[in-house]
Amino acid sequence: MRTLIRKPCRRVDFFDQVWKVTVQSVSTTGMAGFFVGAIMTVQFALQMKEFGALGFLGGLATSATVREVGPLLIAFMLSGKVGAFTSAELGTMRVTEQIDAIRCLGADPLQEMILPRFLGIVVSSFFLLTLGLIMSIFGGMIMGAAFAGVNFEEYLRHIPTIVTLPSVLNGIVKCFVFALVLATICTYKGFTATGGAKGVGQAVVKTAVSTMVCIVIFDWLTSFLSDITVRVVLGAQ
Repeated sequence: MRTLIRKPCRRVDFFDQVWKVTVQSVSTTGMAGFFVGAIMTVQFALQMKEFGALGFLGGLATSATVREVGPLLIAFMLSGKVGAFTSAELGTMRVTEQIDAIRCLGADPLQEMILPRFLGIVVSSFFLLTLGLIMSIFGGMIMGAAFAGVNFEEYLRHIPTIVTLPSVLNGIVKCFVFALVLATICTYKGFTATGGAKGVGQAVVKTAVSTMVCIVIFDWLTSFLSDITVRVVLGAQ
């Protein structure tokens, strides 16, 4: 944080990282989001068909996807792709003494190598998670029409009434929190890797495991705080 305030990274390095992470992951994230929405729609359709409530399929499936399932599953995918790649890249630089060489040249490794990657991952991961949630709606629409016979108009009709503003804000906040968690863990594990090639491999494994565990914890924490905030606001009104 001190480096971020006192020694901001160069814009070209920041945008280079944003572009690199986004281009590498946009297709995978979009596909993952699409199928997450499709899966949720199928599961809800199987239950709602028994009660003749397929008209509410779009609203309920979208609400569950945006609020809980979508951000969580897409963040897991990004932790395995973006997180593992970044920790391996930084870990290789550490064990091959490239980071020490930068320090010997009088430059700050945190400013030159860590900060651009950290900020780039936060921004691009937030964008990718949001894109994944949007794609999940399209996946749900298509699967609702193909699997449950719910046309697009009927699928979208109840989304504004069931998907409340707090649910949307909760999903957006989770996207940002998960992006921070991913960026923090992968840059730290890669920067502190030791022990040659074996150490790099261990850093990648630790990144994947730690990120997934922390994402689950912060998912619960964000949901808990979000519910408390909504109750306080509604109570004040």
